[in-house]
Parts: sequence; structure tokens; C-alpha cells
Amino acid sequence: MHSKIALLLAEIRELEDELEREFAARRAQLRFGIEAGRVAFEQELLVRHRAMQVRLHSYVAGANPLSAITAPVIYGMILPLLLLDLAVNVYQAVCFRAYGIARVRRRDYLVFDRRHLAYLNALEKLNCAYCSYAVGLFAFVTEVGARTEQYWCPIKHARRVAGMHAHYAGFVDYGDAEAFQRDREEFRRRLREAPRA
Repeated sequence: MHSKIALLLAEIRELEDELEREFAARRAQLRFGIEAGRVAFEQELLVRHRAMQVRLHSYVAGANPLSAITAPVIYGMILPLLLLDLAVNVYQAVCFRAYGIARVRRRDYLVFDRRHLAYLNALEKLNCAYCSYAVGLFAFVTEVGARTEQYWCPIKHARRVAGMHAHYAGFVDYGDAEAFQRDREEFRRRLREAPRA
């Protein structure tokens, strides 16, 4: 990898670490923590959150009519999402094992902690769980796809591609046949050494 690219990637990782530190500082300001894997709020804050909850009947009565009209379309996506989840899990179980690629840990991507927020009513919690599932599933699928791409074709595109995965920056440059032939097995070796599910 070119030294300038390596430096930029190192800076990005440093910025991501700094961003995580800021998130942690903000969590401390909001007076909650994670104890034994569970979110814990200070009691005083929990009481304030409960007082701020919009009751379910008020929430439904005050909803935008478009929400009721589009809800079946939004929630109708659950079947394709479940099928995608199943298909990617089967794909990973079969193909990643066959090629020695470290499996992606699904639980790292599907996080359902918003149910602990006392200021959300039951419908808001359901909506949050649905969004958490969909967005987490897409991130999981992206990582499975990224590892597949790294195994078979770790080559950058000629054009800029929006929203590329974390592995992409380390791929060989488009048109660099020597690097592709030389580094192909190294890309595969790194996938075998990734943390296993």
C-alpha cells in the first residue's frame, strides 16, 4: 500500500477513536452507563425520562396520517429482510467455512438497546427495534460482502464509489495487475486471521 494512503488510513482510525471517546464523554454527560451488558440510568434521570414519554394513545392520535398509510409498506419489508438474513447466514456458514474466511459475528451488528429508554412508548420501541434490525442487518451483510470481495477481487474501482466498506481502502489499485497477482494470497490470509464468530 502506498505510504500516503497508509498515513491517511491511520489518521482515519485515530479520528474514529477520537469520535468514540467523544461518544463516551457524551454518554457520561447523559448519566448512563453499561453494567453487565445492560444500560443503566441514574434513578433521577429515569424518573424524568418516564415523565417525558408520550403515551401510546396520544402518540397514535397525533400521528401524521401519512405514517398510517406508509406503515404497511415499511413493515412489509420485514419478510425480505428476514429472507436476506437467512440467506446471508447460510451463505456465510457454507462458503466462509469452505474457503477458510473468518465468519462475521452477526451479534456485533444487531444491537437492540433502545428498549431501555423510558421516554419511548411501546410503538416507538417497536419502531426502534425494526430500524435497529434493518440497519444492523445491512451493516452485517455489507461486512459479509466485503470479506467475499476481499477474497475474490480486492481491486479498487476505476470510478469513485459512494459508501464503500472498511476493507476497500486497502485493496489494490485499479489496473495494477502486478500488485493483484502478488498480493492476492496475502488478502486471503488476512481474512483467515480475522476474529471468528
